[in-house]
Amino acid sequence: MKKQELTHQQSAIINSSGDLRINAVAGSGKTTTIIEYAASRPANARILYLAFNKSVKLEAVRKFSDYGLTNTKVETAHSLAYKHIVFQHNYKVKAQGYKISEICQLLGIRGNGEKHAEFVIANHINKFVTYFCNSDKAKVQDLNYLDTMVDVNAKAFVKSFYKFIEDGTRVLLAKMDRGEIEITHDFYLKKFQLSNPALPYDYILFDEAQDASAAMLDVFKKQKATKVIVGDTHQQIYSWRHAVNSLDKTDFDTLQLSSSFRFTQDIANLATEIISWKNHLFECKPVAIDGKGTGKREVVKATIARTNLGLLLNAIDFITDNSKVKHIYFEGNISSYMYADDGASLYDVLSLYNGNHDRIRDQLVGSMKDIDDLEEYVEKTEDHQLATMIEIVREYGNEVHGIIKSLKELHTGDEDRSKAEMIFSTVHRSKGMEYDVVYLVNDFLSEGKLKDLKEKHKNDKSGAFDVARLNEEINLLYVAITRTRNKLHIPEALVPKDFPASSQIIKVKTRESNPEYNSFSSEKKSGSKQSPATKKQIVKPKEKAYTVIQRRETNKDAYKPWTPEQDYELKEIYDNGTPISRIAAHLGRTKGAVISRLKKLNHYFDDL
Repeated sequence: MKKQELTHQQSAIINSSGDLRINAVAGSGKTTTIIEYAASRPANARILYLAFNKSVKLEAVRKFSDYGLTNTKVETAHSLAYKHIVFQHNYKVKAQGYKISEICQLLGIRGNGEKHAEFVIANHINKFVTYFCNSDKAKVQDLNYLDTMVDVNAKAFVKSFYKFIEDGTRVLLAKMDRGEIEITHDFYLKKFQLSNPALPYDYILFDEAQDASAAMLDVFKKQKATKVIVGDTHQQIYSWRHAVNSLDKTDFDTLQLSSSFRFTQDIANLATEIISWKNHLFECKPVAIDGKGTGKREVVKATIARTNLGLLLNAIDFITDNSKVKHIYFEGNISSYMYADDGASLYDVLSLYNGNHDRIRDQLVGSMKDIDDLEEYVEKTEDHQLATMIEIVREYGNEVHGIIKSLKELHTGDEDRSKAEMIFSTVHRSKGMEYDVVYLVNDFLSEGKLKDLKEKHKNDKSGAFDVARLNEEINLLYVAITRTRNKLHIPEALVPKDFPASSQIIKVKTRESNPEYNSFSSEKKSGSKQSPATKKQIVKPKEKAYTVIQRRETNKDAYKPWTPEQDYELKEIYDNGTPISRIAAHLGRTKGAVISRLKKLNHYFDDL
């Protein structure tokens, strides 16, 4: 295989010796560097490359094979643990994890009089198991599960039942350990870590270390092999899965990969500006990125959102504003956006919303009296997936079926992904991907919002101003921006003040600021506004086909996610006695959406 010309930084890494930490910016060719590093080791050296996930593993296997490196083994943390633990103990693995209702049955959890207490407790036991399995601790008692909590209601519930939740966590783990029940993927990773394995390798290359589990980091650090850890601190976006930035937890010699071959200097400058926002949170060391990309193609286009809700909304925009579209594609498959990890579906939540309990398949959702009941459960559990489904159902109501049907009809399979006129992805699902053109949804944290939050909470010691979470919010925008190879369409609210104009960075006037602008174009539409009747029908039944579009033309923020700032403003003007109709007009919402939000905030009074 012909070698490509290497940079001075890559050469320094390849010629290094001893344990090494590599800070690699997005698109810096770290995989190429790792392969060259492996190729430069002795021919009889035993090398292990730890990939971030299965898809990265498969791609790495191909690349190492093409290079002729037969002495390099490619694994993920879980595939490595699986081979050492599952076969040895003859365990059976529960592929999809346990549903909350199953945990209730396994542990015999029953209600104590408090509404849905058994399900809430089971939910927290499930999360505590995940927290423990991904930690480097030896005992459940070594962790404080409350450290993971943010929501006040959820924290209050857990405090009341902490001993019961902790004991349930230990019992569930013990049942898996004894093989009485199927084990989860996280369990065999934990079992692997606690077995203190001595891996038979001379070199271990640990990739995407900024989002590694503490359990796998513990295994890695204890090995006698020469260790190389690679990652980008500013791409850490999985702390909600209890991932840790392993780069900060090693004291190896450090080398840099600061040249990106993916994008140009203009994109690099924007990315570094976004990173500099972290100075509003803490002192952040300046980052230098040398953009060496020369991409000119505009073939593969992707829309990237921070949230599932934001992505769904923009997918609807796209197929209605572009009636000739034949193919779209969702990273991770569109169905993955409709189901929670524990099995509940968007359709279950919709059936609950309509009072059709006989159509609900999920036992937990089916046990709820109504949608408000489910929302109360969510507040006690911090179940973000169910929370998103509730928000979608509250915003779209019975149009959900038609919307999803329309999106599925246009969705192409993995084998025809290249035919898609637009790829849709959340930031998390776009990790490791790159596209010719990227369109960002306007649901990311802006610098203005960050400053406002800091000012609002400057004297607040309650923890509401969560520095770690806000740091990760900035990382999400950085990751999204750096997926592009050529052009970036970015909402103007997300562009740093006084950032210079660029032919590759197109500032988009979103619908919020000008309803005559298409969210997927920087140019104003010519002629009069398109009539809803001429737009592509996206929902059934027919008489409701254009409800979403019509409402958003008259109410600019209809069906948009509510932000904390809007919630605050809503309560303020409502408390001042402003009529609902005027509030709706002011906020660009429908009256129904305003009332629904006030109820969700426990701030609506029927007699007013």
